[in-house]
Amino acid sequence: MRKRAGLSQQQLADRSGVAQPNIAAYEAGRRRPSPEMLARLRRAARPLPHELLQEHREELIALAAEYGLTNVRIFGSSQRGDDGPDSDIDLLVSVPPNTGLLTIAAFGRRAEELLGVHVDVVSEGGLREGHRILATATAL
Repeated sequence: MRKRAGLSQQQLADRSGVAQPNIAAYEAGRRRPSPEMLARLRRAARPLPHELLQEHREELIALAAEYGLTNVRIFGSSQRGDDGPDSDIDLLVSVPPNTGLLTIAAFGRRAEELLGVHVDVVSEGGLREGHRILATATAL
């Protein structure tokens, strides 16, 4: 599982919070992980949200265009690169006039299906000028 994810034992240890020697012992068969530990390690071996964004960048931009949304940007932990296996993805979008909340929500749902993680979508029109999100968000 770890090798398929392209992770070293130390990287999996860092992501999961499990000591690297324990991971080595599991892999060597010297220790047997509990079902809960296996679930924890599987979750930690999944691609991180920022990696999913890199992989599906063009598809996500095209999906936003289907809903009339433009200028797709990312903010939060996935933008900073300090996201973890359980992090979500925070997107900031430009919304044309007369586009309703249901359209934004539908885009968010489809983005979640595409990426396999929870996605929060924020409209730039809903933020006051100078808001921290506006200042820190970067283009996909």
